[in-house]
Amino acid sequence: MQENLSKLQKKINVKFKNINILKKAITHKSYDYENNYEKLEFLGDRILGLVISKKLIDLYKDEKEGVLDKKLASLVNKNKCLEVAKELGLDKFILVGNKKNKKNKIENKIISDSIEALIAAIYYEKGIEFTENFILRIWKNYLNLSNITVIDAKTKLQEYSLKKFKSLPVYKFISNTGLKHKPKFKISVKLKNTKFYEGIGDSKKKAEQNAAEMLLKNLNL
Repeated sequence: MQENLSKLQKKINVKFKNINILKKAITHKSYDYENNYEKLEFLGDRILGLVISKKLIDLYKDEKEGVLDKKLASLVNKNKCLEVAKELGLDKFILVGNKKNKKNKIENKIISDSIEALIAAIYYEKGIEFTENFILRIWKNYLNLSNITVIDAKTKLQEYSLKKFKSLPVYKFISNTGLKHKPKFKISVKLKNTKFYEGIGDSKKKAEQNAAEMLLKNLNL
């Protein structure tokens, strides 16, 4: 364990005096129900949001709040945290209860939560200034690309509906089929003057996005 923690410190280029807080940041509750990363993840999420928000304001002084909000969401969501965590190789150090069975991959949510927990651990160990520099270092490539604002289909459809009809799109859950580990969700969406358009995905969110894309295509948007 000590050797593993030493490797992790080299990997992230941060030296810890309090090695226990580093261990806690990579410990899932399935491994240790009492001493795990949950509270650290809660704090790390807020620290990450603060640091990235501050940096975006510095980078885009003339942008409106709505644009900054979209940029922030794209930089701190669970998928982005997962990408950053995997780039760091953090997934190779996480402690979970089923790790003995190498066939059991660590869930993506656990990996993305762990990077936020690590941020909080660094904050406790080194303070806010060091933590801010750490975040900006490992998010550097994504911040460099943040000048490109990609609006997802669901957001685009919502903005169009509010502008044209002063109302939100209506989503309707249709079904959830497939195996437990490989579900298939079907969801439909309509606007005030359209029929329902269906979308399929391995999560409700993806199914909604796909439904929104189908409707946007029909509207030539």
